[in-house]
Amino acid sequence: MENVKKFVAVYGAFAVAVLVVVVVLSVMGHEASSFEWGRTIGMVASAAVTYWLTVLAGRGARWAYVRVRIIVVVVPIAVIALDAIPGALPLWFAATQIAGALALVPAAFLVRRAASRA
Repeated sequence: MENVKKFVAVYGAFAVAVLVVVVVLSVMGHEASSFEWGRTIGMVASAAVTYWLTVLAGRGARWAYVRVRIIVVVVPIAVIALDAIPGALPLWFAATQIAGALALVPAAFLVRRAASRA
């Protein structure tokens, strides 16, 4: 689960980076939509929860492992689907969130291996 934690941490780093940029832009007078704020805060929160679940799964919590298996598959699909809505988000925002979500794809393969389930 150590490698899975690393991929989840990368996802979290991208989420925090987007949050920092949105905060800085807001302070500088650029208006961020409520959709952008919601997406940004949602990704940071999901990264934190996913990392916590990954830690618990690494300690042997089966229920946490099952949730990590679901999250690392569903989140990239959901992020890409929402970011594909034309005109809903700035290109930089969508690209950064998609890059972060794609960091979970290798984690999805890792948690599906037989060695991870053991």
